[in-house]
Amino acid sequence: MSKTVTVVSPKALIQGPPEYEAQRAAILQEFGAKIPDQLRLPQGLINNPPKNVTAVPRECGILSAEEIDITENYDATALAGAIASKKLTAVSVAIAFAKRAIVAHQLTCCLTDWFMDEAVERAKALDEHLASTGKTVGPLHGVPISLKEHMPVAGHYSSTGFLDTRVMNTEDCQMMGILRAAGAVFYCKTNQPQAIMHLESTSFFGRVLNPYNIGLSAGGSTGGEAALVAMRGSVLGVGTDIGGSVRGPAGFCGIYGFKPTSYTLPMKDFLAGGFPAELNVLCSTGPMCHSLRDMDLFMNVVLGAKPYLTDPRLIPIPWTGLHSPGRPERIKVGILMNDGAITPQPPVIKALNWAREKLEASGVFTVKPFAPYRAAEAIQNVRRAYWPDGGAAVRAHLAHTGEPMQPLTEWVLKAAAGPDVGSSGVHEMRVTRDAFRCAFAEHWETQDVDVVLCPVFVGPACEHDTSWYWNYTAYWNYVDYPGAVFPSPVKAGKKGSESYSPEAGSPLSEEDKHVRKLWEQGDFEGAPIDLQVVARRYHDNDLFAALAAMQQVLGI
Repeated sequence: MSKTVTVVSPKALIQGPPEYEAQRAAILQEFGAKIPDQLRLPQGLINNPPKNVTAVPRECGILSAEEIDITENYDATALAGAIASKKLTAVSVAIAFAKRAIVAHQLTCCLTDWFMDEAVERAKALDEHLASTGKTVGPLHGVPISLKEHMPVAGHYSSTGFLDTRVMNTEDCQMMGILRAAGAVFYCKTNQPQAIMHLESTSFFGRVLNPYNIGLSAGGSTGGEAALVAMRGSVLGVGTDIGGSVRGPAGFCGIYGFKPTSYTLPMKDFLAGGFPAELNVLCSTGPMCHSLRDMDLFMNVVLGAKPYLTDPRLIPIPWTGLHSPGRPERIKVGILMNDGAITPQPPVIKALNWAREKLEASGVFTVKPFAPYRAAEAIQNVRRAYWPDGGAAVRAHLAHTGEPMQPLTEWVLKAAAGPDVGSSGVHEMRVTRDAFRCAFAEHWETQDVDVVLCPVFVGPACEHDTSWYWNYTAYWNYVDYPGAVFPSPVKAGKKGSESYSPEAGSPLSEEDKHVRKLWEQGDFEGAPIDLQVVARRYHDNDLFAALAAMQQVLGI
């Protein structure tokens, strides 16, 4: 009898040849064998789910009242405090989040691994340590942390986004070792897309759904994390970002996310064999969570371990974050309403106007427009730089097992289609990139701002297989500026209830015209809207100082 866990699946995956499907089925069986019957949702609910599934974990009867309280009413900072003060035990917290995570998975397909028993054993040891010594093992003592699938954790599988790369890891990577030493409890790993390079997380594990509207994407490439955090099945997760892979899914799912400047946080051994894109576009890693202070906590813990001592690529800039010294003058905020290539869809414009009005009325900030700068060129450059081999490695991985190419994989490879550009081609891309970065830095200076407030995406979460336009995140990867996203009170309304205003004017490009068509045709009801704040490269502390000043004004 099959033990596979059935999940909500409003849009079928592309099928591969029998050999591939057999391998995939075996992996899903292996996953399902861990899940006890009492944690499985009724098949009727899976077959006929509500559009918004966020209330199901609370109402399904699987979690106790205490477990609902633990998972819904604490952020990571508060959980750490409650466990340290013995108000809560690490065991009760681990059980609560593990149970909620597997419920969330059945509704959104957000997980690739789930190991509740291991988490409970770890939590027991932490509780015993606290009882016998009166001390915690570190600032994350007992805090459950979920991890993106590709990040190596001892005793668990990881992959680089292809079935043929799935391997069992025997050691923690550097960051996971730091988090474990700080007292974190690992209990699950989360879904990512094929090649780890889409703004939608569709993989051989399945398609991740947006909890607020299952007809929409949860984003990518850290979409499983975003959906899990939004479902309160995680209080703190770790993602990576080379084109928007932390900020995009965080924005789609209405949570907090932070992409630091590259080589701020450790990524040693994150991806077996590395990624050729990083010859010119540098990846970053960062937290996904429920509060601004949790992003700050994560940065403090990881950087406090001095990871640069064993990874000399890292830049040892001291972290001051939310406690950075105040500025004698007003913080100057530039508002980027559009990037000159694509006008954001109506709910995003509404959220930008909400934030602008709040900031202006506060008297704390100097608010001014920020002029866009060569966005279409930057996006074309970054898409070419992602695949210097023309996509040959991707095709080789797929051919090895017969794994079918997903539509968004095909799309992301189009800009780089052709032969391997070779060392001279990579060098040419580097020269072009650096010239663009210098020109943009000069442009920023002419705008006379400290930070920029801008969209996260061209709209709210997009419909499945339509996450084509990464403009508002990938641009900042190309120039390597840090960006944080936070929820606004704005959500997309019912289909047909919102239209582009006359101020939106005519489409700025063919892509803009397409985005407007997608808006008219789509159903985005209930999708949350995040906004993004960006600072200069390696001015991550200044970014958090600005966010700290915005906390009361914007309610973040």
